[in-house]
Amino acid sequence: MRAGAAVEKSTWLEPFRARLGAAGRFVINLALPPACMACNRPVAESGALCATCWDRLRLIERPFCQRLAIPFGYDIGPEALSAEAIADPPPFHRLRAVAVYDELSGRIVQGLKYHDHVELARSIGAMMVRAAGDIAGEAQIVVPVPLHPRRLWQRRFNQSAMIAAEIARRLERPHFPDLVDRIKPTRRQVGLKASERAANVQGAFRVSTEARAKLAGRHVLLVDDVYTTGATAKAVTRALLRGGAAGVDVVVFARVVEGLG
Repeated sequence: MRAGAAVEKSTWLEPFRARLGAAGRFVINLALPPACMACNRPVAESGALCATCWDRLRLIERPFCQRLAIPFGYDIGPEALSAEAIADPPPFHRLRAVAVYDELSGRIVQGLKYHDHVELARSIGAMMVRAAGDIAGEAQIVVPVPLHPRRLWQRRFNQSAMIAAEIARRLERPHFPDLVDRIKPTRRQVGLKASERAANVQGAFRVSTEARAKLAGRHVLLVDDVYTTGATAKAVTRALLRGGAAGVDVVVFARVVEGLG
């Protein structure tokens, strides 16, 4: 079977897995056996990692910086902050991440983002809800980082919005995928230095006058797939705060950690 045809078949069949009983899922799994999110080895159920990849996934667990989710080598207290958080505090309140960004976690993100494995949004979202456990209770609405309309047309979907929809469903919170507009067609951030990333997204986001009523006085859980330097998350946070948000927390699937790439 062609790779493209397999993707189309997976995308078409996946919504039915959740709606069918055990017998129906068995039939679909015969036609399209569940595969590991990262390496495509056979697994027991769709949206899972095989034992090898699960062991290799570098989860971000305590102790870590309470502001930026940077892992610590040892426990220095429940409210400990990293040097980065102290020297350059972000406009958002707290960041939470599932895993350190590396070849394995990057492969999972890229499977959704660039290879049309839209079924991964459910599993990624579930993992992000667990990672956001201590901050999720404050969230009143869930908002994804938006794509510019041109990029959305090219990619056909916003992976962050798909993940945000799953997170909102699990948290039973409103999901507003169009609350923030990306008004400037920015360059891709890959390969840019931190200062270039910040300049690239400056002035790129806006909350429209019509959307402000949905946002006013509410605490936002902002969703993205990867946190690198934080330039995008910070720019969207500033737009949300200017639009009337009471506060913003951020959750991502993977974050880059200097020295741990």
